[in-house]
Amino acid sequence: MTMIKANKQASLIGDSADAIEAAFYEALQTADLEKLMACWADEDEIMCVHPGGPRLLGVEAIRTAFDAMFANGRIQAWPQGTRKIQTLVSAIHNVFERIELLTDEGAREAFVIATNVYQKTPQGWRMVLHHASPTTRQEAQEANAAPYVLH
Repeated sequence: MTMIKANKQASLIGDSADAIEAAFYEALQTADLEKLMACWADEDEIMCVHPGGPRLLGVEAIRTAFDAMFANGRIQAWPQGTRKIQTLVSAIHNVFERIELLTDEGAREAFVIATNVYQKTPQGWRMVLHHASPTTRQEAQEANAAPYVLH
């Protein structure tokens, strides 16, 4: 790992999975590839699946995919209705993402359901999986309105 990359990651040490998730979505919204990649664990086993896309394995594949996405500009994605499961060393966040898309007809909204998995590493909390699938506005609204019951 280069010293620049190490310093960038050191500046983003996450004291919680929530902090890394907030940094991830901020990096999407500002098209900051370095900040986005600093949210990820620096391991070959990390995975990412974008809606309708293939499984991406490892840092370089994920970096390349986000770099291509940012070539079209920032990604206006906001997490909503997060459900969380957390242990001492891992956290699973299931979120609905509201995404603003610019089309020839103007601004449109799309909705995605995503699972973000975080692990506590020697560098702090880091993302190890982002898996997203398309959903509808209605499904997102129904899920956000449903009471959260733990049995």
